[in-house]
Amino acid sequence: MKKNKIIDKVFGLFSKSQPGLRKLVGNTAWLLADKVVRMGVALFVGVWVARYLGPEQFGLYNYALALVGLFSVFASLGLNSIVVRDLVRNPVAQGETMGTAFILKLFGSSATCFLTVATALMLRPDNTQTSLLVAIIAVGTIFESFGIIDFWYQARVESKYPVFSKLISYLLINVIKIILLTIKAPLIAFCLVWTGERALEAFGLVICYHIQGNLITGWRWSVQRAKVLLQESWPLILSGIVVMIYMRIDQIMLGDMVGEESVGIYSAAVRIAEMWYLIPLSIVSSTFPSIVKAKEISQKLYYERLQKLFSLLAALSYSIAIPITLFSTQIVTLLYGEGYIESGSVLSVQIWTGLFVSLGLARSPWLITEGFTKFSAATTATGAGVNVVLNYFLIPIYGPIGASIATVISQMVASYLSHAFYPKTRIMFIQQSKSLILMGLFDKKGFNENQ
Repeated sequence: MKKNKIIDKVFGLFSKSQPGLRKLVGNTAWLLADKVVRMGVALFVGVWVARYLGPEQFGLYNYALALVGLFSVFASLGLNSIVVRDLVRNPVAQGETMGTAFILKLFGSSATCFLTVATALMLRPDNTQTSLLVAIIAVGTIFESFGIIDFWYQARVESKYPVFSKLISYLLINVIKIILLTIKAPLIAFCLVWTGERALEAFGLVICYHIQGNLITGWRWSVQRAKVLLQESWPLILSGIVVMIYMRIDQIMLGDMVGEESVGIYSAAVRIAEMWYLIPLSIVSSTFPSIVKAKEISQKLYYERLQKLFSLLAALSYSIAIPITLFSTQIVTLLYGEGYIESGSVLSVQIWTGLFVSLGLARSPWLITEGFTKFSAATTATGAGVNVVLNYFLIPIYGPIGASIATVISQMVASYLSHAFYPKTRIMFIQQSKSLILMGLFDKKGFNENQ
């Protein structure tokens, strides 16, 4: 009970008469526990893999991951938040919603495989190794179609079930990675393991779903429902494309303009900087249903919850970015060794991207609920354009550090500054600005679903 009171105090929301809050905190705790375990394992095994492969091979591995990531938006089709919202609003039609979304994502992941391999062949026609690695990793996106089950649990605020199954898969896969490291396996083996993890996660979700008395055979395809979902999601697809451009194009441009070793140096820093992104993502996932419901109660409560979310994530970002900036070189050399010492200066810049990533994640419930998906696409497109231009000019001069500067600036433009220029979104700029100075963190109002 004492632990729960501490958590609730951080949210500033606790009351014994708030069972909705208890469920929300419990759901968030499961998600955070999953992320903490993943971060711990990733820190140990991921660093071991980076040390074993060395900057050049590690760079090639991350180049392949970045290329797949660039097209992975076609695997999700921007449906994630929309499906969660619809499952919250209309649980009776969940079979049709989940079945239609699953088939759409299956088609999308197949397109991802084709586009990724085609691009690899076009960029490096004489490099069969790169194309093979990309193809192996791309196959993993097909299994991510089963993530639709995870959305069902998110809508019910019952994330402990998928967390448990996916965590088992994750731990098993990392045991396999350790075995590969001890037998000195080649790079291709680690790519196969990456795809294997997606397959195991999918299998675990299906088993978990069935154990609770649900059947995939109950899902139904609907052409009309597909049209409705795609009409709402296409701006998010465009948004996702440009998000992946400014999140992954830096590694692709570094690889083609400087070389694989620079990608390895950059990726080592990015791995540390992005390691904690799973925490704000978990918080947003848990609070999303509560924010959707608040809209139906009152505008005041709706924006109070949004402000709380912004301020909480901003505070979390500062608490992580400041110490890592001060000790970036020491952190990198301790983890990766002297071979990655250049990653220290890259990390001191890259870590600040997390502040604006968090603000961007926190605004997503508002964008979905208000129907501003087209605006989301426009802002992220602007951010992607800024990123590509800055990378083009900064990478030849500053290398990996230039790519990090480009990433921070482009993320700030897309997730924060863009709201100031459109009257209907200016309220988001105001709320985000307040969060940057930590206003609203300890307001009395919060995520009480019974209000």
